[in-house]
Formats: sequence, C-alpha cells, structure tokens
Amino acid sequence: MVTGFGGAGPALALGALAASLLCLPRPPGPGRLAGLAGTTGSARAARRFPVGPALSLAGGLGGFLLLGPAGAVCGPAAVAVVRRRRDRARAERLRSAAAAELAEALSRITDELRTGAHPAAALAGVAHDGPMARELLGPAEAAARLGEPVPGALRRAAAARGAGDRAAHQDATAGRAGTVAASDLERVAAAWELADRHGAPLADLLSGTGDDIRWRLAHGSRVRAQLAGPRATAAVLTMLPLFGIGLGQLMGTDPLGVLREGLLGQGLLVAGCGLTAAGVLWSERILRAAVAR
Repeated sequence: MVTGFGGAGPALALGALAASLLCLPRPPGPGRLAGLAGTTGSARAARRFPVGPALSLAGGLGGFLLLGPAGAVCGPAAVAVVRRRRDRARAERLRSAAAAELAEALSRITDELRTGAHPAAALAGVAHDGPMARELLGPAEAAARLGEPVPGALRRAAAARGAGDRAAHQDATAGRAGTVAASDLERVAAAWELADRHGAPLADLLSGTGDDIRWRLAHGSRVRAQLAGPRATAAVLTMLPLFGIGLGQLMGTDPLGVLREGLLGQGLLVAGCGLTAAGVLWSERILRAAVAR
C-alpha cells in the first residue's frame, strides 16, 4: 500500500513557499519613486526588506520540521547555494550589458574623433549613451570638461568598479554598472594615456579597445550557448537525489523517516547535502571558467 507524506505536508508547503520567494522579482514602483526623489542606492539598500535572512530562516524552519536538526542545517545551506547561483547569473548579465554599452560608447567616440571632434567634445556626448556607459565614462567626461587628465579619471573609475565587483559577491544588485570588469576601463585608460604621451591616434586605439570588448562578448555568448547542454546535465544530476527521495516516499519505503530518525540518518543527510552543494559549486566554477573575461 502506498503511503503519503503524512505530517511532512506543512513542511513541504513551507519549503515550496521559500522556493517561490527565491524567484520573486523586486517591485519596480519603489525604485522609480526613489529615482524621482533622488534617493541614493545606499539609502534604498538600507530600507530593503532583508530577503536573505528571511529565506534562510524559512529554509531552516522547513528543514527542521521535515528532517529534524540536520534539516535545520541543510535548509539554509540549500537556500544559500541557490541564491549564490542566482546572484552570480544576475551579475554576469549586468557585466555583459555594461560591457556592451561601453563598447557602443567607444564606437561613437571613435567616429566623432575621426570626423575631427576634440576628445573633450566626443566625451561630452556620453549623455546620449546608455545608462551604464554614462556611469562608467561620466568621471572621464567631467575630467575632460575641467581640463584634468582623462586617464587618471578612468583609472579611478576602474578602481571604483573593482570595489563594485567585490561588493557584488554580497549583493549582486549593488549597482547597474558596479559589476562591470574593471579591466575594460583600465584598457581604455591605457589607450588614452598612450595617445596623450606618444601622440598615437586616439581613434585607432579606442577602436581597437572597443573591438576587443565586442569580441570577448561574442565569444562568451558562443561559449555559453555551447555549454547549455552540460549545464542542463549538471542541473538534472543535482535534482536526482530529490527525485529519488520523492519516488521512495511514494513507494512507501519512507526515506524521509530514515533520514529524520537516528544519528546515522542525520549524518547521511548532512553528508549528502554537503556533497551535493560541493558538486553544484564545483560544476559552476568549471563552466564559468570556460567563458573569457
């Protein structure tokens, strides 16, 4: 006779609720109102609901109700792994979008320089570029307008972007262009400095830099498309233990009871969760290393 999940129903419902919160998008209304009011990003972050601790608490509570003390440890760990993967994917999309806007801005600046425009005038057109390009090249435009060295302003912006990269490990939404690779701005600064010091054609140097960024983006897109199969395989292998437990529960063997009772079951649960999390993070690192930065 096939048995049901019994008392595990409320815990499963709580776990499903926690999983749904992971996919919940941020409401756009408060962000638009904050932008109209001129609220800073740090102030918005201070008022943001602490989703991470709430999800960890829900995962721990659901794990405890479903699988006992070991489940209380494995639940928050599972939430942390899922959030880490989601945040890394979001940061990667932001990085690619910012690099694409920077390449487009460099293409526009190059075209204006080749028509005889002054570098300061070409940089002034950044107001018509994308929002991420304005954030990245804004300090250079201000420096050129004030007569200060542009390479120094670009390098300061690159240092700020590097700090944004480090902060993105804690919060991938820290800034729209805060997750762009600082090496792109370093290349632009090096090209500008070479033109200032040695008289090399600035348009040619910036054009080469923009072409390099576009090639890297195109190469990354091709590699990610080719890795779609391995990513799907890794996702299926990650979910197989859960499918096995669910199938065993439906067949009446009660694997949840085995994992919930006794030191052996609790130890097997912690070991299995730890090995699964390690496999997810390791496969993600291998696949991410295949994409050019």
